[in-house]
Amino acid sequence: MTHLPPPAEELRLIDGELWQLDARRAHLLARRAWLLARLPAPSRPGSVPPVAMPAPPAAEATGPRVQNLLLLLGGLLLTIAAIAFTLISWGHLGITGRSLVLGAVTVGALAAPVPLVGRGLRATAEAVAGLALALTVLDAYALHAVALDGMDGTAYAAGASAVLAAGWTGYGLLPRTAVLRLPLPAALVAAQLPLLLWAMAAGAGRYGIAAALLVTAACDTAVALRAPGGVAVRISAAVGAYGMGAWGALGAAWLSWTAGGPGSGACAAALLLFAAGIALAASLGDRAEEHAVGLGAAVGLLAVIAFGGIIRQALPATWLVPAHLAAGIGLLAVVRVGRLPESVRRGFLLASGAVQSLAVLWALPLPALTLMGPVGWAARVWSGAPGGAREAVSAGVPWLAHFETAPLVLAAIAALLTTFAVRGTAWRARALMGVLVLGWSAFMVLPVVLDAPYAMALVVEGLATAGLLVVATRARVAGSAGAVLALVLALVTSVSLTFLALSARSATLGVLAVLMVLFTAASCQPRRLAAVTAPAALGYGTALACAVGAAAGWAVSHTALLVLVVAAVAALLAARAVDARTTVAVEVSGVAAGLLALGMAVIDPAMLSLVLYLSAVITAATAARPGRRPAAYAAIALFTLATWVRLVDWGVTAPEAYTVPASVPVLVLGVLHRRRTPHASSWVAYGPGLAGVLVPSLAAAWADTYATRPWLLGAAALAVTLLGARYRLRAPLLLGGGVLLLDALHELAPWLVQVADALPRWVPPALAGLLLLAVGATYERRLRDLRRVREVLGRMN
Repeated sequence: MTHLPPPAEELRLIDGELWQLDARRAHLLARRAWLLARLPAPSRPGSVPPVAMPAPPAAEATGPRVQNLLLLLGGLLLTIAAIAFTLISWGHLGITGRSLVLGAVTVGALAAPVPLVGRGLRATAEAVAGLALALTVLDAYALHAVALDGMDGTAYAAGASAVLAAGWTGYGLLPRTAVLRLPLPAALVAAQLPLLLWAMAAGAGRYGIAAALLVTAACDTAVALRAPGGVAVRISAAVGAYGMGAWGALGAAWLSWTAGGPGSGACAAALLLFAAGIALAASLGDRAEEHAVGLGAAVGLLAVIAFGGIIRQALPATWLVPAHLAAGIGLLAVVRVGRLPESVRRGFLLASGAVQSLAVLWALPLPALTLMGPVGWAARVWSGAPGGAREAVSAGVPWLAHFETAPLVLAAIAALLTTFAVRGTAWRARALMGVLVLGWSAFMVLPVVLDAPYAMALVVEGLATAGLLVVATRARVAGSAGAVLALVLALVTSVSLTFLALSARSATLGVLAVLMVLFTAASCQPRRLAAVTAPAALGYGTALACAVGAAAGWAVSHTALLVLVVAAVAALLAARAVDARTTVAVEVSGVAAGLLALGMAVIDPAMLSLVLYLSAVITAATAARPGRRPAAYAAIALFTLATWVRLVDWGVTAPEAYTVPASVPVLVLGVLHRRRTPHASSWVAYGPGLAGVLVPSLAAAWADTYATRPWLLGAAALAVTLLGARYRLRAPLLLGGGVLLLDALHELAPWLVQVADALPRWVPPALAGLLLLAVGATYERRLRDLRRVREVLGRMN
């Protein structure tokens, strides 16, 4: 409501402001001269730097905004006062007084903006005009309350809103009030009510109310596109058109969905087509491209809903979605009409895409059930083949009704995407991926929809897996998005097929064998997909080994040998792999198979020992390959564990039987390490092996009551000590010497106890005192001896 005066008026105001500024400046200069005359010379400007004055605070609101706010508040207060006067104080006046008061106030409020506009007070005129419009509404209420109280309220409101809309329109088009921006938008707001209220008053029903809303939206659209009156009028008309049109279109769509017969469905379709015509007219007349695209999409969706409402009465519920999909695809034919603007055609494309997306979402539960439903057979393995494909994929889950046409929907959209892929557009790659997914989904659910025999369901999923692997291996670029997608779908299908085959023994064995062969063949193709297909083949081979053992009636521990065959095959394949990723993937699969075999054999110690021995052999063969030398440590550990398990199974309790087989390979590795690295520490090379042999035997010797083990241990420790001294190796010297000393102490302990018992009680303190005196007297020499020993040990390896 900011007022912008005419140029002449604005020039006059600027001249007045400049004259006031000049007068104020002359007054300040005179005052400054008088102050300079009164000040002493040192205090005059020039001798002392002037003090900088702080800047005045910035204004937080501009003048026009303050003016508009004050006018708005004033108009609201006056409107509230008028409402209170009308509703509360009305009864204190007679009929003459009431007429005079309301008439005088309304006429005065309507007439006041004319002189205010003439004086350039446009903002004030807008506020007074708003008050006048509010008073006319109160006049209409007063007229009904006083003179027309017997008339139906809804019908009177419809007529009053129409009269008010016409009156405000005429008032806004008067020459002297045409500059006001409030009357015409207010007239548009009032014009939204007559048709709706008349339909409600006449009892037109839901169809009549929807028609009234759409007719009002059509009028608003015409005003927004063609009527003059400025931006405010068009914005108000556009808001009304969108609001009433959306309300009417949603109501018509609901009527179409709940129609109980062909007649009601046709009426709802006519309303929807009328709404589509309004949106089409708006899209053709709207210059904004984004608005035209949205309106075009609305036209397409409304047309599809109208078509679906008509055919819904003649088709079963199963064919409802395909019928809507056909209508959505038909929009693509309309797009080729050259007379339509590009933005409208884009809107039709969006509408068609939305319909197809909704159709795919509708069909999605059936492929999901086909893939995940067979998981329920994991709890009923080999319980018997089901009677059909539906029973096979549901596995106790309730069947989905009215989804018999899902394959048709998926296949139709896949065929439509094929046309985009054939044209060679920029969307070719994405279209091909969509065709692959939708075609795969349609093919997977086909036997389920037809309730084909169980064997046919297995064959279909097996063919799907094989076809997807062929697509993945025939892709132009290895690792492309299409190849990856096909490979992922093949893996998902194979897993679903595996669960589907668990109901029957023969089906399980046959399916696992076929899947192993398929993924093995895919791994042999000259594509870099073996990093995924080879582990999959090994996984299905492992499952086949377990299934064969279970079918043969073997114990779980004996079946572990079959699983270990898969680990051996993995080691052979890893040696022949051409790239590092495939090698690592195959080795990880082999390790997983080996761990599974160990877990299966853990309940039988003898079989566990055999599995550990065989695993050690496989690991040692792997360590013989270049770059896999660290696997030798794992092989040694497996050999050692196998030996220990066998000894435990035999009931052997001597620690040397467990430590010697484990320590000898460690010492051999230490010798080899010293040959490759002569400067390596003896603690690293020989320390673990010697400690593993000597320390457990020493602990057993201290608890042994016989002399055989201590004497043998002493001999071995003496030999280790002499070897350490001969080759100047610190670890054998210290470990051997320490064990020899402790072993000798253990052997001399009984004699020492007897000697201590035979000596008098004063002898031990006397010996301790003599020892302390000797140490104290030769302390410096002992320190030099210790330093010499440390230097000697330091020069050793």
